[in-house]
Amino acid sequence: MDTPPLQDPSTRRAVNLLTAPELGAVGVTGRNPRACGDNGGMRLRFTKMQGAGNDFVVLNGIEQQLDLTAQRARALADRRFGIGADQILVVEQASDPAADYRYRIFNADGGEAEQSGNGARCFMMYMHLAGITRRASIRAETAGRLIELRLLDDGTVAADMGAPNLDPTASGFSTDGLQARTEGRAALWPLPVNGKDAWVTVVSMGNPHAVQRVDDVERAQVDVDGPSIERHPRFAHRVNAGFMQVMDRHAIRLRVWERGVGETLACGSGACAAVVAGIERGLLATPVQVHTRGGLLSVQWKGADLRQPVPVFLAGPAVKVFEGEIDIE
Repeated sequence: MDTPPLQDPSTRRAVNLLTAPELGAVGVTGRNPRACGDNGGMRLRFTKMQGAGNDFVVLNGIEQQLDLTAQRARALADRRFGIGADQILVVEQASDPAADYRYRIFNADGGEAEQSGNGARCFMMYMHLAGITRRASIRAETAGRLIELRLLDDGTVAADMGAPNLDPTASGFSTDGLQARTEGRAALWPLPVNGKDAWVTVVSMGNPHAVQRVDDVERAQVDVDGPSIERHPRFAHRVNAGFMQVMDRHAIRLRVWERGVGETLACGSGACAAVVAGIERGLLATPVQVHTRGGLLSVQWKGADLRQPVPVFLAGPAVKVFEGEIDIE
């Protein structure tokens, strides 16, 4: 059943009109193009969103035709010469008949990603604020999997992220020549990083994650070890590196070095992967509060079941920051 129209929390802020001649290479064409000055260009409409500080530029590919190359995604994500974002989200009509809509995810480096937990939640909030849907729950198609998104009564968004996959090959991880150790039900793999072994649990949430436990997340060498783990040769498609500090059985602190982005203030799929790793290791029990540098996320997972896949549920804030238009040559 349709829900009442959502009130836009950003109405207190004036709409921004951004012009950036540096982004002339973006080359977007619209169904209703409007000239910008004398250069024969057009304006690209966008919305800036954030979920616990993990920020996104959302482009409506239903109402405007986009030609988003890797170079153009990098330009839009640039925090000095562009709009600035961890990822670019492109809203499209679904190609899978089981989905209501589809969205594509481009990392700040221009590479396309399979999944984004916070991006999914911001996508759902955007769909309501833009008036594209009035439904409280939709199924979204991503490059990694179908996910279900729900707008909650308190204004936050929950995502059914699907079941995790703990088979290392699902994350493109080569175990050849490695000897894992077991903790609880989890396999910990020794990953040589900067002269030491990082013992990681490899989890796929539709995208690959390598999660390690640290004593103090603030002292963890995220900016040093994160890039080395991301591009470790054992991962065929690179990997998101999670650094998890266990506070108690229902709370962790987490930092994530995201593939193609760098360290972000929060990572939704990384939060899911960390909780799965912690539960499998016997360190955590559902539900788990995930404290990130950008805010609080909540993750629920009942644990693995050999009889059927058990989905992970992620909930947290999804906020519209501003919307605007950018001039494109």
